[in-house]
Amino acid sequence: MTDELLPLTDELDDSSGLQILLPQKDDTGARLDRYLAAQFPDLSRTVLQRTIAAGLVTVDGVPRKQVFKVTAGQEIQIELPEPVQTALVAEPIDLTILYEDEDLLALDKPSGLVVHPGPGNPSGTLVNGLLHYLPNLDVGGSNRPGIVHRLDKETSGVMVVGISDRGHRSLTRQWANRTVDKRYLALVQGEVDVEQGTIDVPIGRHPTDRLRMAPLSSGKTAVSHFTVLERFTGSTLVEVELVTGRTHQIRVHMAFIGHPVVGDSVYNRTAGSFGGTRAIVDRQFLHASRLSIDLPSTGERVTFESSLPADLETALAEVRRNPQDVAS
Repeated sequence: MTDELLPLTDELDDSSGLQILLPQKDDTGARLDRYLAAQFPDLSRTVLQRTIAAGLVTVDGVPRKQVFKVTAGQEIQIELPEPVQTALVAEPIDLTILYEDEDLLALDKPSGLVVHPGPGNPSGTLVNGLLHYLPNLDVGGSNRPGIVHRLDKETSGVMVVGISDRGHRSLTRQWANRTVDKRYLALVQGEVDVEQGTIDVPIGRHPTDRLRMAPLSSGKTAVSHFTVLERFTGSTLVEVELVTGRTHQIRVHMAFIGHPVVGDSVYNRTAGSFGGTRAIVDRQFLHASRLSIDLPSTGERVTFESSLPADLETALAEVRRNPQDVAS
């Protein structure tokens, strides 16, 4: 998880800024423009062809023409223009910094904070706060300096930001190579009857509702692993590991298997304690609890963690104390 800028996503997979693509075996032999069209279905073929012609698409570091045939194992970099250009203003916004070095910041994003400016959110975003904290920050695109992934507005938890060119490129490549370990805690509706499972279901833009995503055979590959941590009457606490990072991936996948996230009014269409409305929390019960990356400077593997914030911890404590009362 987006693209107009679209609703904010669990990952930065929208069609703007620096993108790194890694063709797979099934892509071998495809024309470059057609391969890119499949990766960015919301962009017109004309926009992509102009981007190629401007030399903004490289294959293993070399600009290529639209008729170039891609091969598995290559690295394609494409620099797409921002869909919205906003004059960014530094604003004093409290940031909880978990780690900082010359290349990156790890921070604990609170619920309610939008990651970067877009329609309806011209200011008061994480990016505005970053520019106040680091006045010289200018990497990765004018509208989202340093941002390599995102969390939904309501989702809390760990994020990392590249604050140098080396840091931004390293993090971008780690996301493209899917070497980042991303773990989330979610309270979902119903009692999940298996201990763990994998959801391998493509996700794409909903055909009639542009603010929603949906399981679609024509969508992008999306894979989530989940493990049951605790079961209650009417709900289950799960840990979800994201293999890919599509817009609203956890929310869509858990709803797909019949266990939507509690408090998620978009994908959980029921009401009540564990529904999408009138739930035990005032927002979706989804928290980015752990993130593991390789430090750009040394390659050392590090893990950043975030405890459940007070609102989610309070709701979970109530479920633990009185699971039947809450469920009723």
